[in-house]
This record gives sequence, C-alpha cells and structure tokens, in this order.
Amino acid sequence: MRVHIATDHAGMELSSHLITELAARGYEMVDHGPSSYDPEDDYPAFCIKAATAVVKDHAAGVDALGIVLGGSGNGEQIAANKVAGVRAALVWNLDTAVLARQHNDANVVAVGGRQHTVDEATELIKAFLAEPFTHAERHERRIGKIATYETTGALSD
Repeated sequence: MRVHIATDHAGMELSSHLITELAARGYEMVDHGPSSYDPEDDYPAFCIKAATAVVKDHAAGVDALGIVLGGSGNGEQIAANKVAGVRAALVWNLDTAVLARQHNDANVVAVGGRQHTVDEATELIKAFLAEPFTHAERHERRIGKIATYETTGALSD
C-alpha cells in the first residue's frame, strides 16, 4: 500500500519516525513535506498535496491512504478535507482510528504530534492503516450521501 504523508513543523519528528517505521513494514511512503524544519511553515499546502495524491491514486486504482500531522492535527484534517473525495479523520485513541476506517472509510488520518508520544501516535496510525472498511450497507449509504453533497450540494435524508 502507498501512504502519502505530510506535516507541519510540530510533526516533523513524528513524520520522520513514521516514514522509517512504516517503510520497514512494507508500506510505500511518499513524503509531501516539508523537507526541513521551519517554525513558521504553513501546513495547508503540504496536507492538500498529500490528500490530492491519495485521491489521484484511488482514481488510478492504486491502494493508497494518507497521513497528515501537526501539533493538534485539527488544521491538518481541515485542510485535507478540502480536497474532493477525501475523508480525513482526526484520531486520538485506538477506537477512533479503527472506527474511522470501519465505518467512514476514511482515507486520510490526522494525528496531533503534540498530543501523543511517538509510540502512541505510531500505534494509532498502524491501526488505521491496517483496518479495512466494513462495506456495511448503512456505512456505504452514509458515505454516499456525503459524496453527493460534496459534488452537487444536494442534501438527502
């Protein structure tokens, strides 16, 4: 599986660790930046590039997920979710990591690097990457309603 990763300055250490750790586990890691530490960097471009790459890979039939990191993960999740076709989930424990995949078919995970130890964050992300979507009808229906709104602006009950 290909994994696109992006961060801001607050997630640089975690990003570096994850790239090494996940590559050793067989994931194809694609780093969308930044390439060097800058405490004044702006995360939206990095996160949007990673999210866009996930969507493009899916369209090309490539199995891919994304990781966006920051201090809290909130802004990074918001930026990623601006990309059509992205369902980015902010996770903070194993349940939210697993359910994001099982119920929401989330394709990007957001984690706050200042909210967890490196080991805790790594476990959350490994759980997210390993968990499949259930394909339960109710979850597919709900995701479909979100996608319809995203593309047409139409709401349905």
